[in-house]
Amino acid sequence: MAHFLTYLLLSFLIIYDSLGLSQSNQFCDAGVGYPESTCGFSSSSSSKLLIKGGTVLNAHQQEVADVYVEDGIIVAVKPNIKVDEDVTLLDATGKYVMPGGIDPHTHLAMEFMGTETIDDFFSGQAAALAGGTTMHIDFVIPVNGSLVAGFEAYKKKAKKSCMNYGFHMAITKWDESVSREMEIMVKEKGINSFKFFMAYKGSLMISDELLLQGLERCKSLGALAMVHAENGDAVSEGQKRMIDLGITGPEGHALSRPPVLEGEATARAIRLAKFVNTPLYVVHVMSIDAMEEIARARKSGQKVIGEPVVSGLVLNDSGLWDPDFVTAAKYVMSPPIRESGHDKALQAALSTGVLQLVGTDHCTFNSTQKAFGIDDFRKIPNGVNGIEERMHLVWDTMVESGQISVTDFVRITSTECARIFNIYPRKGAILVGSDADIIIFNPNSSFEISASMHHSRTDTNVYDGRKGKGKVEVTIVGGRVGWQDDELKVVPGSGKYIEMPPFSYLFNGIDKADAKYLSSLQAPVKRYFTAS
Repeated sequence: MAHFLTYLLLSFLIIYDSLGLSQSNQFCDAGVGYPESTCGFSSSSSSKLLIKGGTVLNAHQQEVADVYVEDGIIVAVKPNIKVDEDVTLLDATGKYVMPGGIDPHTHLAMEFMGTETIDDFFSGQAAALAGGTTMHIDFVIPVNGSLVAGFEAYKKKAKKSCMNYGFHMAITKWDESVSREMEIMVKEKGINSFKFFMAYKGSLMISDELLLQGLERCKSLGALAMVHAENGDAVSEGQKRMIDLGITGPEGHALSRPPVLEGEATARAIRLAKFVNTPLYVVHVMSIDAMEEIARARKSGQKVIGEPVVSGLVLNDSGLWDPDFVTAAKYVMSPPIRESGHDKALQAALSTGVLQLVGTDHCTFNSTQKAFGIDDFRKIPNGVNGIEERMHLVWDTMVESGQISVTDFVRITSTECARIFNIYPRKGAILVGSDADIIIFNPNSSFEISASMHHSRTDTNVYDGRKGKGKVEVTIVGGRVGWQDDELKVVPGSGKYIEMPPFSYLFNGIDKADAKYLSSLQAPVKRYFTAS
């Protein structure tokens, strides 16, 4: 009877949600009752913009200067700029002017675990703009293994975008057609990174053989190989172990995939990348175990990038033990949020350069969707929010605590991402010639996070109730104001796809290392046979 009632409740909630009645958050969204004319980029606004009197932050320096923009491009950065009257003026006195954030890791409109993430390419990007992020890189999932079909599907999903976005591509199988399509993605579609899942057995997970083939192909194309590093076989066994013990709630998720399994997979991927001699990017580093493997590899000179995500930096796993299912389930993501201590260690690694940039793994499901796993944690869709909260939480956690400088903040939230994915200095900088993707940040203001006030479509927020110092007051995308006075000023369809060329700085010296290796082999040996 209890299971029948649960089924009825879920059925009602799904219908309720599909009608849009459960969405508590208000933002400009043509299609849910907001006419475009009331919330879009104003067609009469000037294409010229002058930001006066702020402290301009780049990853390499800070200076008090004005920033002048024309037609979406920064044309001057210097004190006391004089312009004509047909200019939009923004006063940044006492505030920081810095590059808009770039989130390297998101999943918008992603079909996963029998459902689809609740944020699409408009609502997710609207949330991003409210939080000072002006570009994100989303993961394309192939359609029946086809990269081209996957790319076309995601381009269609992204038609409602309202800011800059790029794509990574997941690899879920291997054959000659996939190898050929990888070349098409790199040379024709502007994709320079491919992700391999070492977890999610039975769906996205790949074998070591496939990973090796993928690493070789990435190297030949100048594309960056990325890994979700968990031992999928061991995770599957861990899940069975928890179910056998009668642990079916959200806490079973964390218990089934402990840090040692993340560390093992990270070490394995690093060693395979070393064998191939190609750069490696480890996504969502959540544990000390994984971080230490990255530190060891980098110390030896290997080109490995480690990406922590906001949830791993500022949360611990205590929420998974909450007696309320809705509260506990909202924290379910993979790899899991770890017990207290891992967060501080990841912060320290970020501040010392062991880890290089911060993403979010924004992959949101509402409480109705999370309830699919009310009787079995294995059925809870994995993912948390973060695209709107990232900039504020990183500032409050890392800058206000004195762990990093204000210029380091720019580096880990924007510049390093632009460099890794080969779009710097077009993105990630306040320099003459750079795109005018800019935020005005008030370090003396404050923020408060609330599920009832955020701009994501999900009805929960893993950072709900958190307060801190520092606030994004203005977000500018392509020279136009997209967020100001706590109001979004965007419409679906105003976004821009950013192509990312191959062979970033991470590939510098790879050919020389290969040549050195070959010369060191002292092989093949010319032998002769002595007859007895």
